[in-house]
Amino acid sequence: MSEPLQPWQWPDEHWRGIVNHVRGGRSLKPRSWPGGARCAVALSFDSDHETNELREGGESIGKLSQGQYGNRQGVPRILDILGRHDVKASFYVPAVTALLYPDEQRRVAAEGHELALHGWIHERNSVLPEPAERDLMLRAADTLEQVAGKRPVGIRTPSWDFSPATLAIARDMGLLYDSSLMADVDCYELLLDGQPTGVVEMPVEWIRDDAVYFNMNRFAGLRPYTPPEAVFDIFRRELEAAHAEGGIFQLTMHPHISGYRSRVWILDEIIQHAKSLGNVWFATHADVVRHAKAHG
Repeated sequence: MSEPLQPWQWPDEHWRGIVNHVRGGRSLKPRSWPGGARCAVALSFDSDHETNELREGGESIGKLSQGQYGNRQGVPRILDILGRHDVKASFYVPAVTALLYPDEQRRVAAEGHELALHGWIHERNSVLPEPAERDLMLRAADTLEQVAGKRPVGIRTPSWDFSPATLAIARDMGLLYDSSLMADVDCYELLLDGQPTGVVEMPVEWIRDDAVYFNMNRFAGLRPYTPPEAVFDIFRRELEAAHAEGGIFQLTMHPHISGYRSRVWILDEIIQHAKSLGNVWFATHADVVRHAKAHG
């Protein structure tokens, strides 16, 4: 049996096939936002809670307690800030989180926020076989619908990545959008092997995610290295640039990470700063995508 080819030995059609399997298609940047707004502000929260530990097969009581903080303190603090500012946001919820904390999800939905898919147990979907990934995505959608009374229209994959099958599954499920990929700062249509899927990408980026700045692992060398003031400055600059360009400011935060008293002020001040810039539209990811798809 011959040895597999190394990447530098691949024929052109092989690496082109890898690159073009899932690709960003036409831009869906609208000419204007509702009410003549200059910028769309789309805030999101990944309610991972205990699933970060469970998905690894872990049973660390300490790590599970940190996840529980997301429910006991993180989400209530975040909802209070959003409510005070009358801002709607999107919450990406693993099905196991929804089953552990159904009242939390019902409160989120009752206050007008979006609930969207974030896997079953925050599994690494990008390495799953297609039948397992499809089953988990469908069961997760059923669970969120049963818990909160409304079927989700969007997904953020737990690993912010796709398997070769993820996009086809999302298309087959009739999902409106994904929010896991990073090819742009504006919405765009996703292509599968060069063909439009009708699934819209609401792009994320690690620089607009709190976890990369605040995560730690006490058994490894990973320690928070960015003070909250510096994280706020990064988010603020992203917001100001989005406002100047007439685009989208999309932000991802985690209740068990940014729901602490020394960090949650970042959310409050980002909202205040967006309002001070003027002409902004706060909306859920689903509503931003609907507008972009209709007017892009």
